[in-house]
Parts: sequence; structure tokens; C-alpha cells
Amino acid sequence: MGSVSAMRRIGGVNGDAILPAIRARLVAALAAPHPRYRPWRVDGDDVGALDDARAARLAGFRDVFDVDATRVAFVASLATPAARTAALARVAAALRAEGALSSWRDEPYAVVAAFGAAAACTLERGAARYFGLRTFAAHVNGYVESPAGTRLWFARRSATKAIDPGMLDNLVGGGVRAGDGVADTVAREAWEEAGIPAKMAGTARAAGTVHVRRALADGLQDETIFVHDLALPADFAPANQDGEAVEHRLVDLVDAARLIAVRDGADTVTIDASLVVLDFLTRRGVFSAP
Repeated sequence: MGSVSAMRRIGGVNGDAILPAIRARLVAALAAPHPRYRPWRVDGDDVGALDDARAARLAGFRDVFDVDATRVAFVASLATPAARTAALARVAAALRAEGALSSWRDEPYAVVAAFGAAAACTLERGAARYFGLRTFAAHVNGYVESPAGTRLWFARRSATKAIDPGMLDNLVGGGVRAGDGVADTVAREAWEEAGIPAKMAGTARAAGTVHVRRALADGLQDETIFVHDLALPADFAPANQDGEAVEHRLVDLVDAARLIAVRDGADTVTIDASLVVLDFLTRRGVFSAP
């Protein structure tokens, strides 16, 4: 968070007030996880992390997991991706029946130690945080340039979403599914969440990554977000296609900074999106060092 604390000025707004608010909110949200975590290790690689309570629960699946004080692993008989995936499906279904998972997506995530590596198996997305799985996502800063300045689109998540219901979010954002690449994810989510055609989505520019690691009620979020910037026409109006966004808002960059400083309230921005927006604002020169 050092880059946040070093910033002193923001055009048109009281930086002495807003920057400490942004920093305090993000530092609190991204504080080091408190529980002790055991690595989930597959073929010698750490692919996730579980607190003691969740590791103890997995120890109950004796035909699937070998759990000790230092790590969680598959039993030796589960040596192939197909066998591991089938076993994980049974475990995830049991955890779902117990109410231990916050959502169920019928969407597989690759179990990998690093992005692009061959998957050791796949896991239902809704169980990813339970296992502290290393996950990957793609988010898009949709912005509009005009003589009056740059403006940034936000989307409001549906109140029925299992994660961060009703909060403001990036215009486009979604997890990278097993078998998909980052560009696939951008194109799919751009259409589903904002009605952005594939040709237009293909002009999004990669802008680096941000990483989120935080303890949550449903487990550990350990996610790398691939950040993109997408210039949109002034007359473009986002149109959600999948029911996951219920409102879109176009704001100037000063108001964008104000929004990501909001800790609680109707216009609170998700932590993930706040980091992506902060990165955008910094790269656009909204914040500057003294």
C-alpha cells in the first residue's frame, strides 16, 4: 500500500482527505489473513491454502485427502486429473449440502500453482475460496474520453449475487474458467455484463495485474486480476445481458476516486474493483506525488 500513502494531490478534490480514506479502507480490507493456513499441495506445488477448521473438515474425506499438521494433499490413489476432479466434485457437493459454500456456479476453475500451468484437476468455482485456491480474473476499466475529460463506467451488481450483492463494480469483470484464456474471459464478460460486442472488446488494452489476498467468511481469496482498459464511444450505453448488473453509472475521475473511498453505504465499490480503479487513476495521473 506504499504507493497509496505516497500520493498527495488529486486534481479538483481535497487529496488530504480522500487519499487517507482510500488507503484506510484498502489496508483494512487487505490486512494479512489472521488464521493459520495450511497449504493445499498437489504434485509438490502449493495450489491453495486452508485454515485449521476447513483442513479438519477435509480430513473427514479420508478417501480423498491426506491431511496432517503441515499440509493438505490428495491420497496417493488419486494420481490423475480426472480422478482428482471427480473426487473434488463429490467433496464440493457435500460441502454445498452442509451450507459451507457461499455460492454454486457450475463453472470449473483450474487447480494450478501458476497461471498457464497444466491443471492438476478442476474445482467448482463456488468452492474456490473454501480451498483458498489460487484464482485468476479479468477486469476492464471502461472509459470515455471527451473534451470535458475522462469518465469511467461503473456497474451495480444485482442484489441477488452471492458475492458482494448490490455493490458497485468495474464495468466488466469475471473469473478465468478452466480451459479459457484472459482474452476469452474479457470477450465473454464484456458481452454478458455490458453488451459490448466482441470486436469492440478486442480493443481492450492489457494494463498489468493486481493481486488480492484476504480472509473472508467463505475462505481465503487469493486472486490475480488481469487489468484492462477499454476506450468506449461517447454514445455507447452498457446493456447487461445476464442479469448480474442492474445499473450503470458514468462518472468523472474525481468522483471515481470518491467512490472507492466509501467504506460503507449504497455506493460502496467492491474491493477488487476499487484496486483496479485505483490502478487506473494512478496510471492516468489523477494522483501525483508531492
